Amino acid sequence: MLEPEMSQIVNTGVKLDATLHERLKALGQIKDRSPHWLMRTAIAEYVEREEAYEREKREDKERWERYQASGHAISNEAVDNWLASWGSEGELPCPR
Repeated sequence: MLEPEMSQIVNTGVKLDATLHERLKALGQIKDRSPHWLMRTAIAEYVEREEAYEREKREDKERWERYQASGHAISNEAVDNWLASWGSEGELPCPR
């Protein structure tokens, strides 16, 4: 995670129940990190993971729409043959 410049930081409050807050403090002590650092890291990782998921979902939708429009697909047999040829003298090109 990249550290933002100080001028880019926005203060945001997060309300936690007492149990979660205590767990966060305990984990921070174990990891020698502040609860703030743990929360910021967890939020950044969550946002990155969800953004990647949304990108993949959009790409899948675009692929599906291309398939529906063109009907073009690569058969399992062609992919199996290609994969089976990996590392051999007669390695096949990626099926298109």
